[in-house]
Amino acid sequence: MKVLMVSWEYPPVVVGGLGRHVHHLAEALADLGVDVTVLTRQPSGTDASTHPTTDTVVNGVRVIAVAEDPPEFDFGVDMMAWTLAMGHGFIRAGLRLLGQGWTPDVVHAHDWLVAHPSVALAEVFNVPLVATLHATEAGRHSGWVAGHVNRQVHSVEAWLARDADSLITCSASMSDEVTQLFGPDLAPITVIHNGIDVDAWSFAARAERTGPAELLFAGRLEYEKGVQDLLAAMPVIRRTHPGTTLTVAGEGTQITWLKELALTHGVAAAVDFAGRRDHHDLVALMHRCDAIVLPSRYEPFGIVALEAAATGIPLVTSTVGGLGEAVTDGETGRSFAPFDPAGLAEAVCDVLDHPQVAAVRARRAVERLTEEFTWRVVAQRTAAVYRAARIRPSAPRPRPEIPLRPMPDRDPNVNA
Repeated sequence: MKVLMVSWEYPPVVVGGLGRHVHHLAEALADLGVDVTVLTRQPSGTDASTHPTTDTVVNGVRVIAVAEDPPEFDFGVDMMAWTLAMGHGFIRAGLRLLGQGWTPDVVHAHDWLVAHPSVALAEVFNVPLVATLHATEAGRHSGWVAGHVNRQVHSVEAWLARDADSLITCSASMSDEVTQLFGPDLAPITVIHNGIDVDAWSFAARAERTGPAELLFAGRLEYEKGVQDLLAAMPVIRRTHPGTTLTVAGEGTQITWLKELALTHGVAAAVDFAGRRDHHDLVALMHRCDAIVLPSRYEPFGIVALEAAATGIPLVTSTVGGLGEAVTDGETGRSFAPFDPAGLAEAVCDVLDHPQVAAVRARRAVERLTEEFTWRVVAQRTAAVYRAARIRPSAPRPRPEIPLRPMPDRDPNVNA
């Protein structure tokens, strides 16, 4: 089987979790004997006139990376123009495969940014189009897609979802979200959880705590990650567990707002906004802290929960989206409802009050990882989707409805 995988990020270009996902999936598929070619881009700022397309084989995966052409567009300012220019470069590189006599059996698109080249190349090669929707614009903004660019992104997502011959989501909740937003006449949706390289996240048993508790958040500092709820819960946690501190590892657009919230809640001195940490530092933080708290208000899956579980740190997560599927309350971690600082504080205090019980749950979480979330399992399930995919008959694609539900509990000073 031959697969053309299309992704706007792939190492060394990694923006977020999508790039890591595609990387591990591609190499795991190659290990299964699948002929994988990844069509991706070179780092921003590389001009096609001076940086020709590269074509290399890395760990059994053929990686074709195109430079920006033209280079004048800036993603942060001209997102749609930048995306279309990138897609044009992808199409040109994909068409060259025809001249080399290489034709895929399936095209696999990862998210809306590669919708245009993926749809075009699937039509040219006359093969099924499989699309993985890692998140949605509506979900990222709790239904608030009134902005012009937000509506454009939502429309492209709808087009990709409705044009695909088979769909993959990383959680059952994400499957429901896609059906609600873009259904009902979609291709079959298969839920395949994200995977994790357990060996890259070394396990360490919790040492008995002798001083104040240390909590950790790791992830992007965006509204949907719910760090504001964790900051609101910190005064309650510190009243029952004096001296408790919080390390916030990550960066994002909401950093200024979150620092202001820490001041508002009177916990600024107890919160360390540590910025983005490399892998080694993040593992060290997970080994040191008493619990990781992931209070997301929207989370298609939550790969950080798996990475943290592999290190042995007790998990305290919201029940939203994929987190509710990755963590079983009372068995592999503690959970609380999203948007609920009081429930968050109660779950954290339970972990701090009963460290031995929390350690038992942490070990159960690691055992579950090795059974359900290995990349080999993810690759096997994905290959099964490839084999089953068939080109669907052409049908009218109605314009998508634009969800305009206001974001709940929205701070008007925070950008969408």
